Amino acid sequence: QVQLVESGGGLVQAGGSLRLSCEASGWISRFNVMGWYRQAPGKQRDVVATITSGGNTNYADSVKGRFTISRDFAKNTLYLQMGSLKPEDTAVYYCHGESEFGVDYWGQGTQVTVSS
Repeated sequence: QVQLVESGGGLVQAGGSLRLSCEASGWISRFNVMGWYRQAPGKQRDVVATITSGGNTNYADSVKGRFTISRDFAKNTLYLQMGSLKPEDTAVYYCHGESEFGVDYWGQGTQVTVSS
């Protein structure tokens, strides 16, 4: 059983930056795909960015050019570098991984609040 633990959330002013981290208890190289999702109050959970085992990345249109997903295999950690933050980026951000066996893993979430 792999555990994903997010960190790095917080309160930031609009235009600021944050870097989220997701540390896995197992080898992230064995995940087919990993990603970041977010859920704002009263809304569904939406994908923000994903990265495949081969390194292909995809981003939601709303964050393209502002956010960057990356990973460090040595640290078994997934990152989300967020820049030019907007109030509408406020949400709980979740780390996700789909294992080589097709099992979904989720972190507990980290709150990001962007003030105007």
